[in-house]
This record gives sequence, structure tokens and C-alpha cells, in this order.
Amino acid sequence: MSSLSEKLMSQPAKAEGGSRIKQNSINVQDQKRIAAIKTAVLAEGDRIRAKYPILQHQDAIGMAILLFSMAGAALTGWAYLEGMLAWYVTIPVIAIFLSFTHELEHDLIHYMYFRKNKLMHNLMMALVWVARPSTVNPWLRRHLHLHHHKHSGTETDLEERAITNGERFTPLRLLMMLDLELSVALRIFQIPAKYRLKAIMRGAAGNFPLASAFWISFHAYVAYWAIEAAAWAVGYSVPWPAFVNAESVAIANTVAVLIFAPNLLRSFSINFISSNMHYFGDIEDGNFVQQCQVLNNKWFIIPHLFCFNFGSTHGIHHFVVRDPFYIRQMTAKKAHEVMRANGVRFNDLGTFKRANRWTMKEQASKEHGYQAA
Repeated sequence: MSSLSEKLMSQPAKAEGGSRIKQNSINVQDQKRIAAIKTAVLAEGDRIRAKYPILQHQDAIGMAILLFSMAGAALTGWAYLEGMLAWYVTIPVIAIFLSFTHELEHDLIHYMYFRKNKLMHNLMMALVWVARPSTVNPWLRRHLHLHHHKHSGTETDLEERAITNGERFTPLRLLMMLDLELSVALRIFQIPAKYRLKAIMRGAAGNFPLASAFWISFHAYVAYWAIEAAAWAVGYSVPWPAFVNAESVAIANTVAVLIFAPNLLRSFSINFISSNMHYFGDIEDGNFVQQCQVLNNKWFIIPHLFCFNFGSTHGIHHFVVRDPFYIRQMTAKKAHEVMRANGVRFNDLGTFKRANRWTMKEQASKEHGYQAA
């Protein structure tokens, strides 16, 4: 592991609600643009808080959204089990409820809920992880995410690298965004041998126990149906062991509808949007104007449905960290106006051809950032 990343991973996160990012040295013009955007967004946030005093109860709002999301997903699952909902309705509805818990986890990483109450804060962290068992341990993700804010789009931004930011856009990249465990397996040998074991150990620690159980079970389920399909194609009957019977397969199919599919739909949507709204590789370190674009084109309506409009509002968060996700939605109209006026890009679809680079200059998709994995 590189010395920079070792230092990063060894330092505890600081429990502050606001941004503690130190501005790096960037060009003077963009410094002025950043200041203008921050000033406008902060003022709009203050205006909205003054207009709606209920927003002062941020801890209660966060917990209420979490309980609503988990209850909604559970009730949807119950309706499916009772035969009141078809599978093709159940999966997207649960995925929508889960999208709220992703936004809550992100806000929790920035200590936006129960900052002064460790018990309640950690309880919320645990619940948002249980709600999305395919994801990495949120306490470990915190270190990666805070580093992402400080050095977004650089080779040490491991969080964005993990969801394929900077890779050439191919069908394989789509598959990697759907299955991050497969993504790790496909890229593990691109990591220098001397760092490989440490990368595997860190990945295993981050996934244990929930994500490990999810991905092992999911791949076993896919393998079963792949073998069954191949056997059916050649007219062969697979001699499965006794525990693989009609009842266990029916249970597995139910788990696929209630857990596997909603989590994969939600995670693919957020990975697709996030990895393509962030720029990578040729931006000024710490330059918020260049870190993100705004993706609010109508073509992104479907993935946005399952990641709470992330591409439209996450760029605001890079300028002003303090506001939770629902306030970012409320400030978006004003924020977008000032962001557009100050050089932030909107719906730059060319990023799909440029492997998320800021400029048209071609760069190899393999970066030294793998050394930091």
C-alpha cells in the first residue's frame, strides 16, 4: 500500500457535521467560482431552514426516514408473500425504499444524524447496513469516503475506483457495476503482487459478515440456475444432493425476489450514476468545479428512481457538505443555477466515451491508483 493510503486508513475519522476538507491549491478562477457556489448554496439552505422550522429536527427526521424505508420494504415483501404483488412490482418497489437508506448511510458517514449520541448514531449505521446487506461495512467506508471528498477523481480515490470510475465504458464495466465482487475478482491481478494479499484481506474485512453472506449466496443461486439451464439445453438431469430439492429452490427464488434483485437493482443504479457523474484522472486535486457534473437529463430518470435523484444533487454536496440529502433536493433549483453559471458541467454525456476524463485526451484505464488498493 502506498504511504499516502496507509496514513489515510490508519487515521480515525473526525466527528464533525460540517466539512473539514482542506482546500488544495487550484487555479484562481475556479477558487472564485467555488466560493460563489458555496455562498449561494449555504444561503439557500439557511433560507429553507428558516422557512420550514421542522428541518431543525434533523436527528428525528433521519430516524423517521429510516423507519419508514425499512417498514415500506418489509410491507412490500409481506404483500408479495401473501400473493398481493407480482415479483416484477415487488422488486422495484423494495429497491426504491432501499434507495433512501443509501442516502441515510451517506449522511451518517458525515455525522449528520445523532452526532452527539454515539448509541443512536451507531444504531442507525447498523440498520442502514442491514437494510442493504450487499454493501461494505459503513464504518470502514467512512475512511474511504472522507478521502474521496478530499481527493475526488485522483488515483487514490479508492471509493470511486471500486465502482469502476475511470474504466473504459464496455459491457464488462456494466457487469462490474452490477456485481462488485466480480469486479474485484476481475481486477485483482491488476494490483501489484506485493499489495495483493493486503487488498484481499481489507476487502474481506469490509464485506464480513453481511456482504460476504449476500454475495456467496447470490453466486451460488446464479450458479445453480446456470447449471440447470445448461443441463436442460442438452437434455441432462443434474443429480443434486438431497438438500437441493423443490422446497429449497422455492425458498431461494423468494430470497431472490425480496433480497437479491432489489439490492442489485439499487446498487447498479447508484454505481452507474455515481461512477459517471464523477470525473477521474485529469482534474485538479481538490477542484470542486471539476470533480462532478450534474446528471439530470431525462434519459437518467429510471436509474435516478432507484438512487434518489443522486446524479442531480450529489454535486451540490461536494461544495456544501453540511446539508442532508433531503435538503439538497430542496436547494437544487437555486444550486443548479449558480453551478451552471460558474462552470459546473451539466449532462456531459461525452464522459462515457472518455472513461470519465475531464478532457478529450485519451488515457489508459489502468492507473497507479491500484497500488493504493
